[in-house]
Parts: sequence; C-alpha cells; structure tokens
Amino acid sequence: MTRPLLLNAFDMLTPVHQSPGLWRHPESGVQDFQRLDYWTSLARTLEEGGFASLFLADIVGVYDVYGGNGDAAARGGVQFPLLDPLVAVPAMAAATERLGFGVTASVSYERPYLLARTLGTLDHFTNGRVAWNIVTSYQDSAARNIVGGEAQIPHDERYDRADEYMEVMYKLFEGSFADGAVVADREAGVFVDPDRVRPIDHDGRYFRVPGEALTAPGPQRTPYLFQASASKRGQRFAVDHAEAIFFSGGTPSLVKRWVDGVRSGLEEAGRERDAIKVFALATVVVDESDEAARARLEEYRGYVDTESALALFSGWTGVDFAGARPEQELTHIVTDANQSALASFTTLADGTTWTVRDLAEFVAIGGRGPVIVGSPETVADELQRWMEESGVDGFNISAAVRPADLERFARFVSPELRRRGLLPDDAGSGAGLTLRERLGGKGPHLAEDHRGAAYRFEA
Repeated sequence: MTRPLLLNAFDMLTPVHQSPGLWRHPESGVQDFQRLDYWTSLARTLEEGGFASLFLADIVGVYDVYGGNGDAAARGGVQFPLLDPLVAVPAMAAATERLGFGVTASVSYERPYLLARTLGTLDHFTNGRVAWNIVTSYQDSAARNIVGGEAQIPHDERYDRADEYMEVMYKLFEGSFADGAVVADREAGVFVDPDRVRPIDHDGRYFRVPGEALTAPGPQRTPYLFQASASKRGQRFAVDHAEAIFFSGGTPSLVKRWVDGVRSGLEEAGRERDAIKVFALATVVVDESDEAARARLEEYRGYVDTESALALFSGWTGVDFAGARPEQELTHIVTDANQSALASFTTLADGTTWTVRDLAEFVAIGGRGPVIVGSPETVADELQRWMEESGVDGFNISAAVRPADLERFARFVSPELRRRGLLPDDAGSGAGLTLRERLGGKGPHLAEDHRGAAYRFEA
C-alpha cells in the first residue's frame, strides 16, 4: 500500500523568506505581502492543492549579524519588514474549510498565560485547525529589543526554561477547564460551572502562574505541536513535547540521521517510534517538462542575491560572514544561535567541504533544503525518493518565487500525487477534521502517551 504523503506550505509574512533576491522576479507577487487578500488567496490555493496546512515561520528580531548591523537585511528584504502571522490566521481560516495553520511563537519572549489565550482563541476560530510551532528563538537582536538584555539566554538553558514553559501551557490547556465546564444554562443563569474550573497553581523556577486559564478549551484543547530543532538538546525537547518535527537538510542521508535520532529517542522515552510526524524542507521548481523546469531554475538564478543570502545565514548562525573570502572553507563554530544551521555544512556534511561561495549559492534558492526541479512526474518521483531514503512523513514546501511556485505546485504536482494515491482525490477530504486528526490520523486531543496528557483535569 502506498504511504500517504503529508504536505505543508512553508511561508512567512515578509518579502524574502528562503530565497533572497527572487522577490525581483517578474512573476513575484510578494510585493503585496502586506495585503490580507494575498494570504487568503494563497490559503484557498493550498487547500485546493491538497496541502494539510500553511506553516508560517516567524522571528522576533532583525538579522543584524552580517556586518554588525541590519543594513544588508533591509536592502534585500531578508525577513524584514515582518508582519505578525497570528493576526492573519482567522481571515485565512474563514476563507477555507480544511486547511490548517501552523503559527510560530517563541517561548523565550511570549508570556505563557497570554499566549495560551491567543492560541486557544485561534483553536476556536479555526475550528481546531491550528498548530503551534514551538521555538526558543536564536537572535540577540530579539533579546535586546524585547527584554532589554544584551544577549539571549544560552542555548541549552533556553530549552530547560522551555520545558517549564510547556508545563505551564499544558496546565492551562488541559488542566484548568474540565469537559463540559461551559454550560450556557439559561434557566439556571449559569454560563460556566465554577466547580469545573480550577486555578493551575504553578510556582516554578522560571514562571509563577497561580490562576485559571482565561480561555475555555478549543476543539483540540492543546493546539497541534510542531517543533523545529536538530541540535542534541533541541531533539530531546522535541521527543518530550512535539507531535511533528520539521528538519532542514540538503540530503536525505543528513535528514535520515536526524529522523533516526528522533525515532530512537521516542523508543527510549517509552513512546512508539512513529509517535511524531517528521517533515523535511523542500523547494520545488516545476514546469510541464524537465527541460522547461531546468530553464526556469536557470532563470531564477539570474535574480539571486548572494549578499542577502549570507546576511540570512549569518542571522541563523550568529556568525558574521561579511568580508569572508569566497574561497574560504567553512569551519564549525558553536554559538547560542541556530546550531544545526552551520553544522549542516560542517560537522554533518558527510565529508563534503563547503566554501563561503558554495554556501551563498546554495542558500540563495531554497535556504538549507533541497531544490527539486522537473516535470510533475519527476518532482513526484523525487519526493517519494526522499520519503523512502530519509524516513520522513512529508514535506514543508517552500517557494522561490512567491506565491507563484506554490500555485504551480498545486497546479502541476498535486494532480500527479493524487494520481499516485499519495494525496486524497476527494475535495472534501479533511472537512470537519481538526489538524491533529488530519496529520496524526487519530483523535482531536493529545495522545494518552504524550507528556501533556498527564495534566488533564481530574474531578
């Protein structure tokens, strides 16, 4: 039996997400990214194309590592300026019936009590189609502007703090309101039964939250939980909390190494090896034939901005590549930023030597993931190969030219995947399902073996 393929679109409310310079392409419509109808139109396209969700990346600082300031990021529109993804979700949900929405929110800078209210509200307004991409953030610029610190919390401590943050969130989502607490009984004059609501009384090392949740649980209670970290400490956090993980790696063998680590970690934790869905980043350039697709990619290369690509990579890693010689070989440096980003091209590069020029050219289209090029048949073959060789369950599909490449995927690739039985061919598939049911294949709530289930309300 053919294993189904899960698809998320990977995007960001900004001019440049993963492919610096491509905003200048004549087919780009991203100059309208600040218009709400840009996003509602994209959401409808993705739903028609069989995507399970629109996964929205986010950062909360400016990429100012390259050259010691944010000038290069500003010139290139590199994730700047940037809108708040949580604000756009209700409008996109109103324009669709089945598409889910993965929103990124940082446990380092959002207060848990208020974030629980926001995510609970989105779960209600989307009818259970929201996921939370849990991040600890990796930018010193965010620490300076949000909490007034000179630098962010050290890498591993961020995850220690995040563990307690999640404990607070589980108590608010799962343990504050009992099922049936909202009775809306007109005759008795009772809207919420106070006997079925309780304060969470959390008093920990990092957080003190004594009261009850402000928002009654939505259809999923806890939003579906994504996490995207390949560092050793990050993977341990993911095994404890995630229901889906997102990896960015240039080869199936590299991604497989991470996938195997997660599966083994799940077993060690007493969970099933497939308890977490795993997604890999891929940028797809498709046309009616292989030749036309390759010509399209070659045209794209004429618009790349390598300085902006280095500004992007410097922001990810905390390493300033300004002034580096193009032929200079990459070496590994441990920082408190995104540790797996640089490791992908150094310690995890399977013996390949990368130069600064190689890095800039690779990152300039598609970021840290592969660029899959070809006809619909070729693209589908390559997606299946990646699934078989890496063990992933699906893909976060990124666009080089936005939104044109996602529209082309829905037009060309989705029908081919449906023909192969990899995507449902029923236009109504997923209607009425929560995102957890659509991606996880089971019920709308956290699985019994998930850590968060231990915090459920007990009368």
